[in-house]
This record gives sequence, structure tokens and C-alpha cells, in this order.
Amino acid sequence: MRSIWNGAISFGLVSIPIKLVNATENHSIHFRQIHLADGGRIRYRKVCELDEEEVAGGEIGKAYEDADGTMIPITDEDLAQLPLPTAKTIEIVAFVPADQIDPLQMDAAYYLSANGVPAAKPYTLLREALKRSNKVAVAKYALRGRERLGMLRVVDDVIAMHGLLWPDEIRAPEGVAPEGDVTVRDAELDLADALMDTLGEVDMDSLHDDYREAVEELIAAKASGETVRPAESGDAGGGKVIDLIAALENSVQAAKKSRGEEGAGAEGEGDGEMADVHPIKKTSGKSSPQPTKKSTAAAKKSTAAARKSTPKSTGAKKSTSTTKKSTAKKTATKKQTSSSGGSGTKKKTASSRKRTSA
Repeated sequence: MRSIWNGAISFGLVSIPIKLVNATENHSIHFRQIHLADGGRIRYRKVCELDEEEVAGGEIGKAYEDADGTMIPITDEDLAQLPLPTAKTIEIVAFVPADQIDPLQMDAAYYLSANGVPAAKPYTLLREALKRSNKVAVAKYALRGRERLGMLRVVDDVIAMHGLLWPDEIRAPEGVAPEGDVTVRDAELDLADALMDTLGEVDMDSLHDDYREAVEELIAAKASGETVRPAESGDAGGGKVIDLIAALENSVQAAKKSRGEEGAGAEGEGDGEMADVHPIKKTSGKSSPQPTKKSTAAAKKSTAAARKSTPKSTGAKKSTSTTKKSTAKKTATKKQTSSSGGSGTKKKTASSRKRTSA
């Protein structure tokens, strides 16, 4: 890899000659401006505002524009004479735990390569010291005409340096957070935790730029004269979130389905239960969830059915009373029969006794 800067790492009295190599690269697809009528390139030309003539690169210098619009010329010789101890040196100023570095300060990344055989020993010493201490080095260095802040850490067997923004370059997040008091319920947090657990971890090496690949395919298709068909628009899941609980539950279910986990079928499939999603426990002092349209309709149907069954039960009561009445009549008839039959027998017995005595 081509080096972009040569210098040395300095910590204490130790000096390590190094070469600075870009650790990242930009894969963005760049486009040119063209004239739509004939496809000709549109280029930017540097023209002087005073004489309106195009100026060559060798005739262009730099200047600082004052508040009143006055241009103050600054030459490279002026900048070279400034006292800049880090002009060719990455000067380590402290060793601190990595968590003391705010990720907001992170900028470009570089690899530091040992420059020559004599640099191998002190380079390895610094690398192993950083490994054993579990710390990072905070350093100052100069690159492209300005002094910068950096952080040195170990990546595999290489010392890497991350450019850092100066603390006063980080803007305070005033007015960014949502305004007003927003209350988040424990049930919503539980579902958010479940969603985080379901999504789990990811192999960072497996992530790639889908949009860039689509643009490359588009360019290849147009270059070969193929007809480019518009891509099918998928469901981006936009729109208003009416029920946060439902949205979280659906997100957990969708995440499990995308990972191919068992029991993560779509709504209405299987036993109708969400796989591995525990029901929300009701706690005192918290409002119960609002009834859904389906539960309300079911309640209305059950009420109507109960009303229809009420007359039938009344008829049953009537038939029961009728049965009781008929039973009472039969009982009275039997009594009358038994009473009338008994009196006749007594009369026959008396007359027979009179005949016998006579």
C-alpha cells in the first residue's frame, strides 16, 4: 500500500520511524456531469473574477478572507515557518482507557507501518505495551497543513491510528432530543428487549452496500443495451405507529421469521401464538390495554345469543309448572277414587250383615 506521510512516533525518548497508510477506501460510485443534448463532459474551470480569464493551477495560491471581505494572502513559506513540533512526528501525549474516547470524535483511520529494519524493535515494543495495558495512546500529529488529534490502538499485529476531532469541534446536542415528557411503559421496554435479543449479533464482515451493487448492475445493463426494468417496491414498513406494543410484537415475530426460527409463522398460522414471546404481566396502577374490534364483536355476539336463549328457558319453566299441575290433578283423582271406592264397600258390608241376621 502506498504511504501518504512519512515521519516518526515519539513517546518519551523513544522514536519509531513509520509510514502512514490509509486504512479505509471509498467505494462510492462517482458520476460525471454531461450535456444532455450531446453527452459532452461538463468540466469546472477556475476563472478569476477580476479579469474573467481561466487560471492555471501554478498561478493559484491561498488566502484568508477577513470579515469585511479583504483577502489576506498566505504562502506555503509562511506556514512552514510556524512552530509546529508535530510537523513530522506523531507525539504521544497520554495513555488512557479506550472507553474515555468519545466515538463522536472518530474520524479517518490509518495504519502505521514500521519504516525500515531499525524501526521493528521499538514498533513491536509499543504494540505489545498497548496490548498488555488494554489502553490506547492519545497523540498529536500534523497532516495536510494542520495539527490534528489522533488515537493509536492495536489491530491484529499492526498499530492503527484514528484521526480524532478536537473536543471543541463536537457540537452539543441542544434541541435535538424530543420535546415534552414521554413515558415509556415497562411492557414496551420488555418487548424492545425481546426484539434486541431476537435480532442478536451480526458478523460485520457479512454486511455490504446493497445500493452500490444495484447501481453497478444498472450501469452494466445500460452499457450492454439491456432494458432496465424498475425494481419491485417492497413494504418498507412506513406509516404511523398507532399501537407501539403491536408494532414491537410484529417486529419480534418478523425478526424470528427472517432467521428461520421455529414457531415464527405469520399471524393466523399454526396455533396462533407468538413463538417465545412471553405474555405481558399486568401490574397494579397501570391501565389495561384497550379492547380490540374483534373482541368487541365477539362480546356482542355472545350477548345476542344469551338473549335468544332466555325465552326458551322461560318456556321450560312454564312446561315444568304445567307438569306439576297435571301431576296434582292425577293425585286428586286418585284420592277421590280411593275415597269413593271405600264408602261403597262399607255400605255393601252393612247390608250383607242385615240379611244374614234376618
